[in-house]
Amino acid sequence: MGSMVKLTGGDKALAKDIAMHIAASRPQAISAAELPAELLDKEREFEVQAKESGKDDAIMNKMVEGKIRKFLAEVSLTSQAFIKDPDMTVGKLLSENNADVMGYVRFKVGEGIEVESKSFADEVADQLK
Repeated sequence: MGSMVKLTGGDKALAKDIAMHIAASRPQAISAAELPAELLDKEREFEVQAKESGKDDAIMNKMVEGKIRKFLAEVSLTSQAFIKDPDMTVGKLLSENNADVMGYVRFKVGEGIEVESKSFADEVADQLK
């Protein structure tokens, strides 16, 4: 597993820390604003479930907004808790070091490779041919 990150500002140590964080936490985007609309729409499906629960509209809205806020904090890099100091977000770490993430790439061996699976009986039958 590995990652590369492009920063403006900061230093090599900060870039290394951010790259390690990316490799460990798998963010979906740099910030919440860059997340694909499909991901947010999928999270908003919770709103339908909340309406069916029969709760008051004000409570339901707070539940939905809380769930979306939690989701954004988990999947956007700048909102995630920094792995070396969970009391600090990555965004706060970047701002303290006058740095910004311009882009990143995360790699994992085998990720994205589709493997054809056969049953054991099919494999034996293929070998007997």
